[in-house]
Amino acid sequence: MLTLKQKLSEIVSAAFEKCGYDAALGIVTVSNREDLCQFQCNGALAAAKQYRKNPIAIAGEVCALLENEEIFGKVSFAPPGFINMDVSDVYLAKYSFNMLEDSRLLLPKAENPSTIVIDYGGPNVAKPLHIGHLRTAIIGEALKRLAKYLGHNVIGDVHLGDWGLQMGLIIAGLEDKCPDLCYFDENYTGEYPSDAPVTIDELNTLYPAASARSKEDEEFKKVAQKATYDLQNGRRGYVALWKKFLEISVSDLKKSYAKLNVEFDKWLGESDSAPYVDDMIASLKEQGLAYLSDGALIVDVALEDDKEEIPPIIISKSDGSQLYGTTDIATIIQRVRDFNPNEIWYVVDNRQALHFKQVFRATRRAKFVGDDVKLYHIGFGTMNGKDGKPYKTRDGGVMRLSDLIETVSSAAFAKMNESEVMRDISDEEKKLEAEKVGIAALKFGDLINQPAKDYVFDMDRFLASEGKTGPYLQYCVVRISSVLNKANEQGLEVGEILPPSSLSERALILKLASVGDVLNRAFDEKAPTGICEILFDIAGAFNRFYHENKILTEEDTARRASWLSLLKLTHKMMSTLLDILAIDIPDHM
Repeated sequence: MLTLKQKLSEIVSAAFEKCGYDAALGIVTVSNREDLCQFQCNGALAAAKQYRKNPIAIAGEVCALLENEEIFGKVSFAPPGFINMDVSDVYLAKYSFNMLEDSRLLLPKAENPSTIVIDYGGPNVAKPLHIGHLRTAIIGEALKRLAKYLGHNVIGDVHLGDWGLQMGLIIAGLEDKCPDLCYFDENYTGEYPSDAPVTIDELNTLYPAASARSKEDEEFKKVAQKATYDLQNGRRGYVALWKKFLEISVSDLKKSYAKLNVEFDKWLGESDSAPYVDDMIASLKEQGLAYLSDGALIVDVALEDDKEEIPPIIISKSDGSQLYGTTDIATIIQRVRDFNPNEIWYVVDNRQALHFKQVFRATRRAKFVGDDVKLYHIGFGTMNGKDGKPYKTRDGGVMRLSDLIETVSSAAFAKMNESEVMRDISDEEKKLEAEKVGIAALKFGDLINQPAKDYVFDMDRFLASEGKTGPYLQYCVVRISSVLNKANEQGLEVGEILPPSSLSERALILKLASVGDVLNRAFDEKAPTGICEILFDIAGAFNRFYHENKILTEEDTARRASWLSLLKLTHKMMSTLLDILAIDIPDHM
């Protein structure tokens, strides 16, 4: 499905070709001078160099052909060779009505869909989600939904941290506390209890206590390392205990992610790569890529043209223990075998950039993936407080994600209590709506920024009902719903969209028609920021149109029916885009 801009590019490219020039010169862009034209093409400037002709003359030739195209309302050229175009109002009306009638709003769908694995989330078993898990969840979920909407086969994998030293620490800590549990008896041959030996709250306190102790107690640390080794080598009681930890932790994590409207297709972890590690290491050795250095097994990944030093990746330490690099390479092997992906995206913070560069290079050197499989690290910055430092609790600790959600939801609830509109809504319903508003504020405040950049968390600004905020967009959709509901109650019907009768109506249609290009660009750039921007632009264009026209009391029934259809289209488009960003729309605001 071609977008409007792509359709224009197709027509202009054909005109260039008919005039004897390269069709690639006919690329159309949205004009940055809306007062002069809606679209423009600068191909005549490039053609002048290529064909050694006056750019104005080339532009004139092309425009002479374009003037015969019904899609254009106006075509002109200007020095030094710009081709300026306006789409006819009749075509805009037809195009927007076709958008409304189409189940996908004429939005693009991949002709040759890719299989994409998106690795995001990255929580650790036995640790509650904290603020450091926020950006990967928000950005990763939006990218997953975007890719799926565009028709790609997408597998979102949480990639649990469930196989490292933290598991040995928890096992050692529990054994020290409850040594008589059957899991610790190596001679036990019976069935293990169906109930977990700890609750989620107890599990979440076990790890920090054991971790702190290991930093001061060398003997305990050795016990934890031995427990990790025994678990990874299949000790029966430890494996059974680990499964219980995993079961209760995943159940709790799913509840936390559900509050953020984040869902994973796969709940795989580092442990799922374990069966591939031995063969991977053997292959690295056989290929002569892995060698010992100070007892550690390493692989060189530096290239001659590197502008900075890229150290070797450590596959295993001198004591034989594995690192993140080991399991990450093995995980790529596992994903290639299980899913046969065209692309693997890692939504992980910027601080891991070197790590992924090492992992990707080692994987390619060993030919564990083909050159046709694309590997991307989509890095992101930190969420900072107003002091410019990573956001913390008042006492300087790392804030739990559940506490942050509660904070923004409570603030949204307080604002709702000040609203006359919400006066007759029960507190219970207001709390549900407030959570939607608070999370929208949190998500949009994050996504409006380029992922790679840091940003400042400002709750008052994020919750504002005006400006580039989630609540502003939610309110806009709720307002449109209210108008459409009133129209339905009054028996007013929607109808065919007529050619726009004002600048504001035309501007709204053009914004709606530009969404397909925005989605394509967001996918190519792997950044949802543009979706946030177009949502804000649509909301602004709608509000200007809405304030200029008395829609429900318009006496011209055909025009009123046209406007109601335009409102319906705007509602569907904004709802679709907010759903891609995983932002819910409240019923009341």
